[in-house]
Amino acid sequence: MNVSITNVHLDLGAGRRGTDMGSSAIHVAGLVPQLEALGHTIADVDAIDTSAFEKVTATDPRARFLPQITRTCELLADRVQQAVEAGNFPLVLGGDHAQAMGTISGLARAYGARSERVGVVWVDAHTDMNTPDTTVSGNIHGMPLAALLGHGPEQLVRIAGDQPALNPEDVAIIGVRDVDRSETSLVSRTGVRVYTMSELDARGTAVCVREALEHVQRHTAGVHLSFDLDGVDPAHAPGVGTPVPGGLTVRESHLICESLANTSRLLGMEMVELNPTLDVRNKTGELAVWLIQSALGKTIL
Repeated sequence: MNVSITNVHLDLGAGRRGTDMGSSAIHVAGLVPQLEALGHTIADVDAIDTSAFEKVTATDPRARFLPQITRTCELLADRVQQAVEAGNFPLVLGGDHAQAMGTISGLARAYGARSERVGVVWVDAHTDMNTPDTTVSGNIHGMPLAALLGHGPEQLVRIAGDQPALNPEDVAIIGVRDVDRSETSLVSRTGVRVYTMSELDARGTAVCVREALEHVQRHTAGVHLSFDLDGVDPAHAPGVGTPVPGGLTVRESHLICESLANTSRLLGMEMVELNPTLDVRNKTGELAVWLIQSALGKTIL
């Protein structure tokens, strides 16, 4: 597989500084040599920067740094679309989760040109379906999935083109355990499939993951994995800005990634919300590399 890596230096969407260094921590943990050891070819490595926090002002308290984040996501969408059209696998390293509006919009444009849809597995402690009308914090990293489904600021929704990037029936969120009361209405209205940690515990993670993958592949060309490291329990992934206890174990996280690899229909992947300023000896960066390896084909035997 030819892998096109994009480092996104973005933390304007988050409530805490530092995720702009997340991609660097993943590279320090040895991503490129580990992927090459699996037999993959690194087609290219590029970076997308955004305006420095110190040079910009959040003029809209309900959608902080909207113009800057929009521009970053537009650039990212273009790069991901070009990677897909060149026959490369887009691997995007974050950066806060606001970047997913760029990553997935680029995939949607590339596959939409073939009259195909993109399925998404969204691993996260949160549903990320706030809008400026419902947000408590104004942080856009809590809004990307809403925008990808067609809800929220027009400039974010239209990154994908004339139609929203995603259809609700093509999305499954796994690992949810912290949802703003204000966003539950939109989650319910869209009908997006949400697997809470309670459901994973009650029914079994393997059962839920298998069901989720069947769900998102039903009408799509394949699946994109958007992996927010706060979906993992903070005991295993301490380097995140919004840690929530009771998350996925390392084994459950690998199960998700390995299950996606086994479908042979993984279209792209992004790893987001790694904040090295909160990490412990790059523990979370090393976990990120490990999970990426699992999604791209590393097995125990």
